[in-house]
Amino acid sequence: MKVRKYLPKLKLADYYMGRDREYHHELTPELRANARETLRRVNRLLKRAGLARKISSGWRPAAVNATVPGAAKGSKHISCLAIDLEDRDGALDAWCITHLDVLEAVGLWLEHPAATPDWCHLQIQPPRSGNRVFEP
Repeated sequence: MKVRKYLPKLKLADYYMGRDREYHHELTPELRANARETLRRVNRLLKRAGLARKISSGWRPAAVNATVPGAAKGSKHISCLAIDLEDRDGALDAWCITHLDVLEAVGLWLEHPAATPDWCHLQIQPPRSGNRVFEP
């Protein structure tokens, strides 16, 4: 019998990064539902990959997003449809690239690793291109 090691699940508190207190008036029921769905899908992916990761960027209210260098004005982080996970060793990005079927099964899209050094960007909404792995 194969024994799987325990992998901690990512939590909403970590996804909100404390911004749910300061920007509580912006965190609508729709955004909360999006955040729950994003974490549900990402936790399924991490379990399948057998990897544990920390959130490097979760929900970004528009005012916060505007201060992030290189962030798109219409970033999926604003609508709680995206997450960035620490990936300094590139193991998660590499696993995702070789397991596109799992990304599809859990309903995630990956920003191309060449554009995300040290982190892995995943989102639950398809990009305009519709490609499972996309260029920003």
